[in-house]
Amino acid sequence: MLRTTRRVSAAVAASLALALLLAGCYHRDSAGPTTSLSAVPSASGSAAASATSSPSASSSGSARATPTPTASAETTGHWVLAGEPRTLETGLEGPWSIARLPDGTTLISERDSGRILERTTDGAMRTVGTVPGVVHDVEGGLLGLALLPGNPRVLYAYETTADDNRVVRMALTGPTGALALGAAHPIVTGLPHAANHNGGRLAFGPDGMLYITVGDASDPERAQDVDYLGGKLLRVTPTGAVPAGNPFPGSPVWTLGHRNPQGLGWQPDGTMWAAEFGQDTWDELNRITKGANYGWPLVEGIGHRQGLTDPVLQWSTDEASPSAIAVVGDTVFMAGLGGQRLWVVQLGAGGTTAKASAQLVGTLGRIRDVKLVAPCTLWLLTNNTDGRGSPRAGDDRLVEVKITRSG
Repeated sequence: MLRTTRRVSAAVAASLALALLLAGCYHRDSAGPTTSLSAVPSASGSAAASATSSPSASSSGSARATPTPTASAETTGHWVLAGEPRTLETGLEGPWSIARLPDGTTLISERDSGRILERTTDGAMRTVGTVPGVVHDVEGGLLGLALLPGNPRVLYAYETTADDNRVVRMALTGPTGALALGAAHPIVTGLPHAANHNGGRLAFGPDGMLYITVGDASDPERAQDVDYLGGKLLRVTPTGAVPAGNPFPGSPVWTLGHRNPQGLGWQPDGTMWAAEFGQDTWDELNRITKGANYGWPLVEGIGHRQGLTDPVLQWSTDEASPSAIAVVGDTVFMAGLGGQRLWVVQLGAGGTTAKASAQLVGTLGRIRDVKLVAPCTLWLLTNNTDGRGSPRAGDDRLVEVKITRSG
């Protein structure tokens, strides 16, 4: 768990391959209606726009997460939805995360049951297995999944146990259509857990390192404590060691001052983004920079406080409650739980400005995950059966929606 490993360069190659595939998607001229993000005070002093942006997204430096190759013009640009959503699967029970194998086989985690499901390219669904030790407690359970770049037969899972939140890795054995789970080996343990604010998203960055979102576990003041792993984004090697280049020596902490982050993604140039649940006022989309402090609980949303990094965008909590994000070129697709919508965020140059458009409002209910699974194709997971939504016939669902470049 504590030994160093060499950098996984396959992650960069995979990202570039996907970018080249995306370049083949068709175009359209109009991105559709968007929401202006300049904050216009209303009579009551609150922002009249449904999302507002910070004029200066960061007061703590502009270093990117990791050096990466520069994407060509064809692999960047803005993206929009194209066509109506299509239901692929029904009857899921509290699904949380999607992981996609290179052959198109898809894995889905179920939070409460601790099960991992397999969906093959011909649409067959089955249970791969149950992750041992999972304890469901309100928002806790089996949460994020990620596959090791360059070796997708190694699966990572974020789970709540009786004692902690932790990350385990397991071998995937057997052929497609009959996958099984090997033994679960913990690589990060002792993460704080609670009924609420467990974080739980896993994603490998362009540097081949594993990034982990950890909620404040309902202990907000400690989100400012670098020695406490709650309320943080963590960066570790694929074996759980602290890699070279982390901002705090000997610590997996990459950034601090988070409440309950659940979305992670990167633009082609390596710029890192994270979405975060607010308390009562503002949800956030943050441009992530190494070692930055995002303010919680000192600030919720845009605070313009010296030494703290403001979000690029903020939303009222009933319009967003953001979970996963998928970053495609210069667009962030952000899943909304309480807002019951998919936010489409078009990023400006340098990631300091943005425009947002609310899509699929109320169409699917609560949306937990959004994943780019193929060129021009997003898959979404609804989350209406987790005790907080209003289940409809067939819920929960795996849904496909097409995207296209807007120019």
